[in-house]
Amino acid sequence: MDARQMKIKAAEAALSHVEDGMRLGIGTGSTAEEFVRLLAEKVAGGMRIEGVPTSERTARLCLELGISLKSLDELPELDLTIDGADEVDAKLRLIKGGGGALLREKIVAAASARMIVIADETKVVDTLGAFKLPIEVNPFGLVATRKAVEKVAARLGLSGDIVVREGGDGPFMTDGGHLILDASFGRIPDPEALASALNFIPGVVEHGLFIGLASLAIIAGPNGARTLSA
Repeated sequence: MDARQMKIKAAEAALSHVEDGMRLGIGTGSTAEEFVRLLAEKVAGGMRIEGVPTSERTARLCLELGISLKSLDELPELDLTIDGADEVDAKLRLIKGGGGALLREKIVAAASARMIVIADETKVVDTLGAFKLPIEVNPFGLVATRKAVEKVAARLGLSGDIVVREGGDGPFMTDGGHLILDASFGRIPDPEALASALNFIPGVVEHGLFIGLASLAIIAGPNGARTLSA
């Protein structure tokens, strides 16, 4: 089973948690896109859902495939969000934001009664941090913000390059008009402490540590899908 097939298996398992009439947060990324395609087949067959996308990219795909969308202002309370992850540990702590949608992803997840993570087994780790931690920042005061992040990291015993993510023609810009710092910490033994410290830096808009948001993870491997629960 190749990587795409594993993503499809995880998406299929997640789809079984979607019920007719749900208000659904719809995630961003390659695994989430497999879920969107499967969801569209259900919608074409008569399932009624109202979706809130976590990115412009997801919104475009949903509209192309005939999935009805609302804004989060129109549906401020959601039944379920299904989204991917760049890393997930045994406590369902996540690193997200590899696709650059972490702010909207976290807002939508926090507005949901439940969040289900879908991923292939390569995303499961003992300790978060091998994947670069995305930190969404305001362009104003970028150098000062990066220095503040470096000081926080050093205080917590973390080290590694912290660089501005590049896009096609310069710095990558999020849907909200922000920049992303990618922090190569390697290991983050205390994600809660790092998340709390980053929240106190004024120039940090949001970070890719998702803690206490996921209630279930569906992990696909060569032998099928398994679940991790908090």
